[in-house]
Amino acid sequence: MIKQFIFILSCILAIQYLHAQQPAMMFGDTTRLGKPFAKDPHVILFGGRYLMYYSVPGFTGKNGVSNGWGIGIAESRDLQHWQRIGEVNSDPEATYESKGCAAPCARVIGRKVHLFYQTYGNGRNDAICHAWSVDGIHFVRNKTNPIFHPDGNWNCGRAIDAEMIRWKGKYFLYYATRDTAYKIQLQGVAGAPGKSDFNREDWTNLSKDAPMLKPELPWERDCIEGASVIRKNGKLFMFYAGAYNNAPQQIGVAESKDGVHWKRLSDHPFLANGKPGEWNSSESGHPHIFDNPHGDDYLFFQGNNDNGKSWFISNVKIRWKKGKPII
Repeated sequence: MIKQFIFILSCILAIQYLHAQQPAMMFGDTTRLGKPFAKDPHVILFGGRYLMYYSVPGFTGKNGVSNGWGIGIAESRDLQHWQRIGEVNSDPEATYESKGCAAPCARVIGRKVHLFYQTYGNGRNDAICHAWSVDGIHFVRNKTNPIFHPDGNWNCGRAIDAEMIRWKGKYFLYYATRDTAYKIQLQGVAGAPGKSDFNREDWTNLSKDAPMLKPELPWERDCIEGASVIRKNGKLFMFYAGAYNNAPQQIGVAESKDGVHWKRLSDHPFLANGKPGEWNSSESGHPHIFDNPHGDDYLFFQGNNDNGKSWFISNVKIRWKKGKPII
């Protein structure tokens, strides 16, 4: 009898432990591959609901036709439970993204959603694009796309992982690129006037002579990417991904007063990958810091525990203590 009681108690404790390791939000889009796969989240509040834009992988259809990466859309009322509602529409005239698009950044400006994203599958020629929408679902491409790729002799000319924010009357466009040897992932920034339509001619590379941020800490290895920026207490805070996917990738934070020069808050990751057996043991990566107009801020991020065979998106609540973010 005692042995049975101990066995039942151990099972209950094990279930409670596993439940405790499962975050409140676990979103994976199964539409394309038949298994959970969603990356690169970005969230906005628009039209009375939360919309999340994220990357979905390429696939080959039953007809044998190859489809490139795309951008999925999900909606929520509570930031925890999400339902896929579709994908960003394709545009037959957008030949520059014929191989795919990914890594969205969405911003609500006036009554429109402006989407900044990257082309996919073109190596050194991948670049940042822009589109806009009045309903958050159907998008019109910018006629000057792609709107940005970097100049300067320190990078390979590529631009991915777009992040756009308005700061002190100007727009800042953050991007990831690689060195000329195409090995080290680096972070740069471009600027545009406050009255910009986000056309190609409006953007000036503010990192022409050197990268804005480069991997320097042991845990960052040879990659810094996926910048996400929030305004707080008269400063900008950048949540960024260090190390390539599943290396493991982890999340750090830096701060800036001008949007161009950045200082790390710590030598250690702000959000590390999980322990062995946990859902994000392979990585906690590609962050998005959501400045929530209706309450607490949330840090969205991607993770998995199978070295990238599947991908989930989750979030954690962020508080601010003495002007610094804490979980």
